[in-house]
Amino acid sequence: MSFGDTEPSQPRGGESPGSRPGASDQQVTFDRRELDRILRLYGRKVADGEWRDYAIDFMRDRAVFSVFRRAAEYPIYRIEKSPRQARRQGAYSVISATGLIMRRGHELERVLRVLDRKLSVVAG
Repeated sequence: MSFGDTEPSQPRGGESPGSRPGASDQQVTFDRRELDRILRLYGRKVADGEWRDYAIDFMRDRAVFSVFRRAAEYPIYRIEKSPRQARRQGAYSVISATGLIMRRGHELERVLRVLDRKLSVVAG
């Protein structure tokens, strides 16, 4: 390597491995089970032609999975995990494009049901 080139996996500027500025400010993330459930729902909606793109944001106070009908517009739904709300109203919520909280609760499975309703035929 020449001068100025560094190995991407090596720490730079006196950092120790695994540390980074603001490491005490941990981000909220979706765990594997939560992400698996969300992506299964997403896959079904993509197959049905309803959804087309998604984005995931991890912040200090919440994690957000945003769903888009097209890539260049506002999200039609946001699935949020906010641990600060866990004791009061539940850590999970589904929020519409207008900001309406469609459902909030303690269990992700139950909260996602608002988006995963199956149509049923009523025989008359």
